[in-house]
Amino acid sequence: CHAFYSTMVALFRRPASLASALFTFRRVAAFSTTTASPAAAFACKHSESRRNFSSKLMAGSLQVAQFPCLSDNYGYLIHDATTGETAAVDTPDAAAYKQELEKRGWTLTHILNTHHHNDHVGGNSELKTEGVRVYGPANDGSIPGMDNPLSDSDTLTFGGAEAIVIDVGGHTLGHIAFYFPEEKTAFVGDSLFSLGCGRMFEGTAPQFWSSLKRLRDLPDDTIIYCAHEYTESNARYAMSVEPGNELLVKRVEEIKAKRSRGEPTVPSLLGEEKLTNPFLRGDISDEIKSNVGATSDDDDATIFLKIRQGKDNFRG
Repeated sequence: CHAFYSTMVALFRRPASLASALFTFRRVAAFSTTTASPAAAFACKHSESRRNFSSKLMAGSLQVAQFPCLSDNYGYLIHDATTGETAAVDTPDAAAYKQELEKRGWTLTHILNTHHHNDHVGGNSELKTEGVRVYGPANDGSIPGMDNPLSDSDTLTFGGAEAIVIDVGGHTLGHIAFYFPEEKTAFVGDSLFSLGCGRMFEGTAPQFWSSLKRLRDLPDDTIIYCAHEYTESNARYAMSVEPGNELLVKRVEEIKAKRSRGEPTVPSLLGEEKLTNPFLRGDISDEIKSNVGATSDDDDATIFLKIRQGKDNFRG
């Protein structure tokens, strides 16, 4: 059942450079529930659901412009064509955002910050002009120009869509994600990466593990927009702790091919992260547990901590 991966390549393939790639929010029919194992269920569902995803999509009113910022960040603009509203998700570099806005003829109205690190809020002050409102985490240090502090389960109306705020603290204490359930899309900042997760700079292992489980509980067909192109490095570590995962092996091959062509590996689908991302699999993969030195006495948060410490010290 590797049809999932070949379809992913076709679905997210873009021109060979990391220049701006335009993505349109899509609505996909919900997957049916199953009692099979997660791997078997996902593989079987995707033999049919992937065809639906690539050939029977209905575009919503929102568009996402993705473009490179700084050395390895991605910038995102969300645009509602009906209302004309445009939101920046984080602001790594004001100049890159201004260029993208001008190129598309969009006017910025919202800034959605996920956490306080400078490569996520560095452009706030320059981009916050009259009429632009800044939304960000209520408990995560200083967010420049913030107008609307947000906490877990808060909702944000943007254009014709509604986003739910998810507490994903761990990388920083108050980190949040923006989840658009109808559009099946989540902007997760530095909490979850393609095949990885953020470093634990401020939070605790129990906090971060709980945050990742909240993301893992979202539907498999959720499109995950993370903030950095770290996937090749993450893939090397993932292979070191779960080399027997055939789905991971196949995914790594395709990641290498994408990067050799200069293509982004972001966004990804949450379903494939559940099956291949070691930071979402510590409680279910005996191979990962063994390779990070987990014992039968370790709870899930401790296993996650050992996976995170392994990545911090990994030199592969």
